[in-house]
Amino acid sequence: MPLKPVRAPPIMPSMADLFDLPAAGAPKGRGSYTAKDIEVLEGLEPVRRRPGMYIGGTDERAIHHLVAELLDNAMDEVIAGHASWIEIELEADGSLTVRDNGRGIPVDRHPKFKDKSALEVILTTLHSGGKFSDKVYSTAGGLHGVGLSVVNALSDRLTVEVARERRLWVQDYARGKPKGKLKDAGAVSNRRGTTVRFHPDPQIFGTEVGLKPERVYRMVRSKAYLTRVVEIRWKCAPALLKGVEGVPAEATIHFPGGLRDYLMAALEERKTITPLPFAGEARFPEDQGSVEWAIAWPLDGEGLLHSYCNTVPTPAGGSHELGLRTALARGVRAYGELTGNRKSKQITADDVAEGAAILLSLFVRNPQFQGQTKERLSMPDAARLVEQHVKDHFDHWLSADPAGSKLLLDAIIERAEERQRRRDQREMSRKSATRNLRLPGKLADCARRSSEDTEIFLVEGDSAGGSAKQARERESQAVLPLRGKILNVASASADKLRANQELADLTQALGCGLGAQYSTDKLRYDRVIIMTDADVDGAHIASLLMTFFYKEMPGLIEDGRLFLAIPPLYRLSQGGKVLYARDDKHKDELLAKEFAGRGKVELSRFKGLGEMPPAQLRETTMSPKTRTLLKVVLPNGGADAEALDAKETAELVEQLMGRKPELRLAFIQENARFVKEVDV
Repeated sequence: MPLKPVRAPPIMPSMADLFDLPAAGAPKGRGSYTAKDIEVLEGLEPVRRRPGMYIGGTDERAIHHLVAELLDNAMDEVIAGHASWIEIELEADGSLTVRDNGRGIPVDRHPKFKDKSALEVILTTLHSGGKFSDKVYSTAGGLHGVGLSVVNALSDRLTVEVARERRLWVQDYARGKPKGKLKDAGAVSNRRGTTVRFHPDPQIFGTEVGLKPERVYRMVRSKAYLTRVVEIRWKCAPALLKGVEGVPAEATIHFPGGLRDYLMAALEERKTITPLPFAGEARFPEDQGSVEWAIAWPLDGEGLLHSYCNTVPTPAGGSHELGLRTALARGVRAYGELTGNRKSKQITADDVAEGAAILLSLFVRNPQFQGQTKERLSMPDAARLVEQHVKDHFDHWLSADPAGSKLLLDAIIERAEERQRRRDQREMSRKSATRNLRLPGKLADCARRSSEDTEIFLVEGDSAGGSAKQARERESQAVLPLRGKILNVASASADKLRANQELADLTQALGCGLGAQYSTDKLRYDRVIIMTDADVDGAHIASLLMTFFYKEMPGLIEDGRLFLAIPPLYRLSQGGKVLYARDDKHKDELLAKEFAGRGKVELSRFKGLGEMPPAQLRETTMSPKTRTLLKVVLPNGGADAEALDAKETAELVEQLMGRKPELRLAFIQENARFVKEVDV
C-alpha cells in the first residue's frame, strides 16, 4: 500500500505569544482590553440594559409582571392590616394606576441619603425597601426591594402620589429618573395611602406589546380571592374592551369566602366526587404565618392547580405544593388503612392530585423564592408546616363523611391501578422491543391470521382443555385452559392482580390491554367465550371471569364480544335418539315431551367438560351450527333508566364480589327464600 505524504503541522506559538496575538478576523481597534473597558452600571441602568433578569423578558407576560409588582405592594399593606381597599384603573393610552388606602410610602429624608426623600430612594435604588425584616411587614410578597424601582426603570413616565399625615406629596419620573423634586401638593383630608400611575416604556417592550384588560382583571380577581378582607375597585377604559368578553368596565371585587369562593367559581356547575370540597385554613404557631386551601375532585377528571405565597402566584410550584401533596397522599392512605382497604397502600401523591382542582395560599415570614420573578417557592420549612396542618384537617374531613370519602378513595385507587397498568405496559413494550413476545404456552391458537370471525374458548383446567382442543375447529377456534378458580379482581390488590399468572396469560393471549389501555383494534379474536362446567363450581368460575372482564376490560363487554357457552349437564338417550339437557328443569321437560311413553330412557350426568368425548363437546357446545351462546351485556348508562341499571349493576358486582363478606351474607339472607334446590 503506497504511503501518502503528510504535511507537517504548523509550528505553534508559545503560550506567552498566544496572549499577544489578535483574535482571528477581529476588526481593527477592538483588540485592546483595558480597565477603561470595564463598565459600572449605576442606579437603574442594569434594569434597562437587562430587563430579563428582573421581570423575565420583554414579552406580554413580562409587561404584566410590572402590574403584579405594584399590586403586591398594595396587597402587603392590606395583609399588614393598614389598608382595606385597592383601586386599579387601566386607561386607554395603556397607562395603569394602582391606589391603596394604606400608610403611604415615607416621604421624609432618608438617613443614609440626606439629599433624597425615602420615596425617591425607593423609586431609584435597587434593593431598597421596608421588607427585609419583619419590623414593618410580618409577611410580604415584595422581598427584594426591587419591585417599585423596576417598574420605574421600565416606564417612560411614572407619577407617584403619597397621602400621608394629611398632606399630599407628588413626584414625576421618566425612565427611572426624577423629573423634579418631591412636591408638597398641599393639605388633604380623608385620604391616605399611595398612588402609582405608570406607562410601560415602548423602548423596552416595543409598540406591539401592551397591558391586556383580561389578563389584568384575572390577576386582580385572584388577589381578591386570596385576601378576604380586601375590596378591589376595578375600572377599565371602554375602548380597550372592544371584542373582550367577561371583563367589565367597572366592578367592585370582594370575596368573603376566600379560596372556597374561588374554587366554586372555577368549577361552575361541574359535578364532583364528594358533595363538599375540602376547604379550610390554619394558622402556624409562634406567628409563623398561615395556610388556606380549597380542593375538589371533579368527576370529569379535568383539574387545575393554582398556588400562591404571600399573594404572589407560584406557577412553578415549590415547597408549599409539595407539602400539600404529601399531606393529601398520607391522609388518603391512612383512611384506607382505617377502613380496611389494603389497596390504599399503593396510592401516591400523583394519584391524589391528578385530576383534582387545587387552590393553595401560603403566608409565611421571609419566603425564599427562586429568582426575582418568584415563580417557585424554595423553602423546606414551608413544606413541613403545610403538610402538618393540612394533614390534621384532612383526616377530620375524611372521617366526617364516610360515604363521600369512600367514593373518593375508590376513585383514587382506580387511578393508582391505572397508573400501575400503564407502567407495566411500558415495561412490557420495552421488553418487546428487544425480544418477540411469546403467547402463553397453554394456548392452542387458531390457524387464521386475522381476527375476523375467530373465537377463543376459556376453559376450566387441563382436562377440559384437552377435550376442547380436540373438539375445536382449528382454523377459527383457539383454546386457553385456566387452572382452577381465577383471582377475584374485585377484592384483590393491584399487586396480586399483576402477580397472577392465569390472568397474565389471559391478558397476553387476548392482546388488547387492560383498563384505559384497552383497544378493540388490538383484540386477537372476534369473540371471547367462557366455557365452564354446568355445575356450581363452573358457575363460580364463570362469575370470576365475568368480574375480571367487567373490572379490567369493560370495553370487551360493551363491544358485544363476550359470551357464555351453554354445555349440557345431562345426556338422554333412547334407542337411536340422543338429546342433551342444560339443567334439571330442561331434563324434566325433555323427558316429558320427547321421551314420554317410549320405555326406558338412559340418563347420564356429565362430571365435567373433560369427561365429554370431543365429538359430543363439539356437537353440544363448540360448533357454531348446533351450540347455544349467551351474550354478556351491560346497560350503557345513556338514558335515565339505563343509567340506573348501570349503577345497580356496579353495586351488585361490589355486593357479590367485593371485599366485604357482610354484603354477600345480607344478599343471601334476603334471597334465600327464592331458592328451591341447592346444587352442592
